[in-house]
Amino acid sequence: MNSLLRLRRSVLYMPGANARALDKARALPCDGIIFDLEDAVSVAAKALARSQVVAAIRAGGYGHRELVVRVNGLDTPWGVDDLAALAELPLHAVLFPKVETVAAVDGIVAAVDAIGATQLPLWFMIETPRAVLDVRALAERTKRLACLVMGTSDLVKDLRARHVESRSNLAYALQRCLTAARAAGVDILDGVHLDFRNEESFRAACEQARDMGFDGKTLIHPTQIDAANAAFGFDAAAVAHARRVLETWRDAVAAGQGVAELDGKLIENLHAAEAERVLAFAAALAARSP
Repeated sequence: MNSLLRLRRSVLYMPGANARALDKARALPCDGIIFDLEDAVSVAAKALARSQVVAAIRAGGYGHRELVVRVNGLDTPWGVDDLAALAELPLHAVLFPKVETVAAVDGIVAAVDAIGATQLPLWFMIETPRAVLDVRALAERTKRLACLVMGTSDLVKDLRARHVESRSNLAYALQRCLTAARAAGVDILDGVHLDFRNEESFRAACEQARDMGFDGKTLIHPTQIDAANAAFGFDAAAVAHARRVLETWRDAVAAGQGVAELDGKLIENLHAAEAERVLAFAAALAARSP
């Protein structure tokens, strides 16, 4: 991996038991792929899914896409074997489901170290009420953590809530987890949108998550990729504006001024920092291989 900003606008779950989908993912415009060995795979297909994911990743051809495997929990009959199978693969991270306690985090780190993957970044799913309440401790427990992933479907179930289009009933959980991620200096992805054929509601969910501050969204269908990329990305106009903001700010600093004005709006150091983030995004996007 390079030192450029890692883009995670669109991260697509791919069921490990579907060999055709694993192959198709090589040409999809998503930022990342989660090869799923857990929820998307039946008990009878666990071993098949594992072998197919290993073969697909070894074969390569995924270009710029961030490659993550969601293993089964270490407390299941398949988790330890899943992890062992990943030991020599060129992965960017491994995703663990239903992480709830710091003891579980310690166990995960120990298990990953035991397969010799001592530098492999970790992703944790936050999908239970207990995880939401203790999310700060989970996020800060290990420096190996790179990303939190909201498991909103399981969270709705455990809360005895309902899936509503506004997601107002999840606002507290989403914002609490987002705040913990930012405090820990890690990325965070919004949960999946189950009504994947409803483009309007999906777009609204992406914009809601973006406005909260999420880095991107996890997806369950390739048709969701373009909308997620658009919502969590920056278009040419936004990039051009960021350049103007940064130029204006640098001129002000050179003149010994603490503030500047652009198009009738105040520019301060915080606006310059945001402009730098937008330009870093544009640079990372431009530098990627297909």
